[in-house]
Amino acid sequence: MENHIYTPAQVLELNMQAGEKKVVLPVIRCILLGMMAGAFIAFGAATSSATVHHIANQGVAKALAGAIFPVGLMMIVLVGGELFTGDCLMIAGVMDKRFGVGKMVKVLAMVWISNLIGAVIIAGLTAYSGLFDYSNGGLGAFMIKTAYGKCTIAPMKAVCSGILCNIIVCCAVLMATVAKDAAGKIAAIFFPIMAFVIGGWEHCVANMFYIPAGIFAAMSDNYVAQAEELYGLSVQQISSHVNVAGFLANVIPVTIGNILGGMVFVALPLYVIHKQKKL
Repeated sequence: MENHIYTPAQVLELNMQAGEKKVVLPVIRCILLGMMAGAFIAFGAATSSATVHHIANQGVAKALAGAIFPVGLMMIVLVGGELFTGDCLMIAGVMDKRFGVGKMVKVLAMVWISNLIGAVIIAGLTAYSGLFDYSNGGLGAFMIKTAYGKCTIAPMKAVCSGILCNIIVCCAVLMATVAKDAAGKIAAIFFPIMAFVIGGWEHCVANMFYIPAGIFAAMSDNYVAQAEELYGLSVQQISSHVNVAGFLANVIPVTIGNILGGMVFVALPLYVIHKQKKL
């Protein structure tokens, strides 16, 4: 009888094989795949925000956002894309001496930058598509509030939140590998990503959409006025924090946390468990 899933040890092996393919990808292919992944995550972030922006009950809003946001990773797994957070699992291939640290860092750097490009493109297109006009500009105000919250998070909180986020995201990537059919991959992705969204943890690629989207929204006097009315944010607060400096203040510690979550808390323990004889 055919086995329709892979074992955890097989999943680790498949992931390391995937890492071997990543390090020899032509640069242009790696960049394009990274841009696609950044764009796909941005679509999940944009549509989930549109759904929940007018819902006052935080629990209900997070549950609904969690039901929609996973579409981004589903698109990456089923259509194609290179996502920085999932690629942190490549450390297992380094441990297995399949490729060097330098090659892994090169891939991660290219993917991080291309994820950013893809996410910012969708943020700009979303802003100028008129989507932020929902609820008389309420969605634009919501994007400003979201960006402000991320730009003012304390660095240690950002790191810890990034760790928690990428433990779940990397598990979702591995769980998707377990299944051999599309339906199984979708189910494997949906529940962990929903849990991460409900937890409210920080994902560097998602923030590559949320914060630039807030910056675009802050260019509109209408959205800023709505943010002041709905959320009590002053023009000074918005201009001081929702900017490139605020983006870097968030994304740098979140990226560090995501790296630790994916590498130290997921990939390395799994390697020790399933590859002990090679250590």
